[in-house]
Amino acid sequence: MEVCVVSDIHLGTFGCQAKEVLNYLKSIAPKTLILNGDIIDIWQFSKRFFPASHMAVIKEIFSMASKGTKVVYITGNHDEALRKYADFEMGNIQLTDKIVFEINGEKNWVFHGDVFDRTTKGSAKILAKLGGYGYDLLILLNSFFNWISRMMGKEKLSFSKKVKNGVKKAVSWIGNFEQTAAELAIENGYQYVICGHIHQPQHRVVTTEKGSVTYLNSGDWIENSTALEYYDKAWHLYQYDPKQFEHMPAEKIKIVHLNTELNVLTSEVAFQVSL
Repeated sequence: MEVCVVSDIHLGTFGCQAKEVLNYLKSIAPKTLILNGDIIDIWQFSKRFFPASHMAVIKEIFSMASKGTKVVYITGNHDEALRKYADFEMGNIQLTDKIVFEINGEKNWVFHGDVFDRTTKGSAKILAKLGGYGYDLLILLNSFFNWISRMMGKEKLSFSKKVKNGVKKAVSWIGNFEQTAAELAIENGYQYVICGHIHQPQHRVVTTEKGSVTYLNSGDWIENSTALEYYDKAWHLYQYDPKQFEHMPAEKIKIVHLNTELNVLTSEVAFQVSL
């Protein structure tokens, strides 16, 4: 695998599927790992809740970097506090706000996507943060419901996904988000635009009067458990399947106890992937 893009893990929240993320990261060995925003949820961060499995994900990312994987951490809105450190580099780890890279002669533009979201700016951000706590509660209720469903031999159900897909405004907003990202990518001459933020995995071609572009969204690890992978000279949307990891032994993780607004985007950071 040449490139892997993962976003919206939301470490430090109840809804984070950290064990699934860890299983996935341990199963891949990409040349480049792009963490496309909202990896650590600083908005909801609390020293009272940061399980060992969440710390294990961070440890695994550093382990991948130490073994030669280039790790590019792109900041999102939930980890926007890191934007003041944009363009920081340490070994194989790079922190930035957006990147443009070329692979097989095609330009890929990668950014989190919150720049298009008015609810992450100004006074609306306060409501968004409060909404985050309500979202966490919904995820907790959903987890309890799914536990009962599994006991009864029924399939899992995502409350938040049902709500989002059932509200016309939400569906319309997602469509506008994708269209705006695609149009900007076409204007700038990119062949691919890759986002996160909206928790809506996607792989589709968008065509306008000015041209066409492939819009990709890596989804999230709260509701969808998805990622983007580049191999065999093409992008693929990955869907986590727990059955693929049933054979993996449960890892004993050492428990770690923790004791202790910028909207301007930097210039693109370019790098080329050699095949």
